[in-house]
Amino acid sequence: MTSDNSELLDQLRINRETPIEPDRRGVTRLWASAALLVLLGLAAWWVLRAPAAIAVTTLTISAPRLRPADSVLDASGYVTARRRATVSSKITGKVKQVLVEEGMSVKAGQVVAFLDDTSERMRLKLGEAQLQAARSKIADFTVQFDESQLVLERTRQLTARKLASQSELDSAQAATDSLKSRVQAARSDVVVSERNLDVLKDQLDQTIIRAPFAGVVVAKNAQPGEMISPTSAGGGFTRTGICTVVDMDSLEVDVDVNEAYIHRVTPGQRVTAVLDAYPDWNIEAQVLAIVPTADRQRATVKVRIGFARRDPRILPDMGVKVSFLGNDKPLAEPGERSELAVVPLAALRGSGDERFVWLVQDGRVQRKAVLIESVEGAQARIASGVGPGQTVVLESPSELHDGVRVQVHKASEAGEP
Repeated sequence: MTSDNSELLDQLRINRETPIEPDRRGVTRLWASAALLVLLGLAAWWVLRAPAAIAVTTLTISAPRLRPADSVLDASGYVTARRRATVSSKITGKVKQVLVEEGMSVKAGQVVAFLDDTSERMRLKLGEAQLQAARSKIADFTVQFDESQLVLERTRQLTARKLASQSELDSAQAATDSLKSRVQAARSDVVVSERNLDVLKDQLDQTIIRAPFAGVVVAKNAQPGEMISPTSAGGGFTRTGICTVVDMDSLEVDVDVNEAYIHRVTPGQRVTAVLDAYPDWNIEAQVLAIVPTADRQRATVKVRIGFARRDPRILPDMGVKVSFLGNDKPLAEPGERSELAVVPLAALRGSGDERFVWLVQDGRVQRKAVLIESVEGAQARIASGVGPGQTVVLESPSELHDGVRVQVHKASEAGEP
C-alpha cells in the first residue's frame, strides 16, 4: 500500500529540470504589430507636420513667332511638290493587282501594279513561232541555192563543150539568182520577226507598272478589275492612273507676291515659313527663284521658296504663311532662333545679371537662372536657361524656395512677342 502511495506522489511532483518553452510565434507577432503602429504614427506625424502646398499661377512657355521688324514682306501660299506623278500605263488593259496603298513609300522602278497579260503572252508566243518559221525558210532556201549553183556550174561546162544550149545556161543562171534573192528575203524576214518579237516583249513588260521615282503614295486611283488607259475613254469608266506618287524631298512653297512689292524679294533671300497646322513652328527657308512672268488678272508674280531641311510634318498642299527677311538681319544657327523662349516680365525674379525664374516640375518648384536677350514691352526674350514647353511660376502669394510643393493654376501660354 505504501509503495502505491509513493508512486502516486511521484506522478504529482513537478519536474524542475525540464524548461518551459515560450510561444515564439506570438512574441514575433507582437513585435510586428508594435513596429507597424510606430510607422503609422510617424507617417501621420510627417503628414501633419509637412507644410501645405502653395497655390501659384503658372504658364507654359512656347516658341516665339518672328518679330514684325524682321520681315520686309509677308505672303501666303501652299506647299507643293516639284516631282509629283500619276503613275499610269502605256497601254489599255484591265487591272489585275495593285501592290500599293496610301502612305506607302516606294523606290524608283518598284512594281506598283500588274495588268492582265493574257493577250500579250499569246501574241508573244505567236511572234516566237513566226520567228522560228522565218529561220526555217532561210535553211530551206539556202539548200536550194547551193543546189542551183551546182546545176549552173554543170550547165556552163556543157555549154562550153557544145552539149547544152545558151538558153539552158540562162535558165540555170536565172534560177540561181532567184534563190539567192529568196535567201536574202528570208534573212530580212528573220530580222523583222526579231524586231516584232521585241515589240511584243515590250508590250508584255508594259503590263507591269513601276514607280517612276522614289517617293510616297498619296492617292490610290484604281482597283483590280477596272480598266486603265493612258488617255481618258469609256465615258469616265476607264481609269487613267494607278496611283499618285510624290517625292517628299522636292517639297517647296509657291506664293503669289503682289507685283508692286516684288522688288523686295531677291533669289537666295532668307525666309521664315509658318504652316497653318503648326502656327508656333518657325521653319527656315530661302527663295529659290522668282518666276519671270506676271499674272495679268491678279497682278502677282509667283515665287518659289525651298525649305532648309526636310521634316515629316511638312505635307503637300498645306497652307503656309511666309515672311521675307531683310538682308541686314543676321540669321541664327539652325534651330537656335525657333528655340528661344519668351516669358512675361512678371515671371522673372531677381535683378541685374542675377535674374531667375521658378520652374515647376512634378508639383515642386526649382530656381533656374536665365539670360535675357532683349525686352519688348511686357515680355522678355530668354537666350538660355529655359525653353519652350517648360512651365514657370507667374504669380505666388508668398516667397518660394527650392523644393516647395505648389498647387498649379494655369494661365495663358507665352510665346507671342
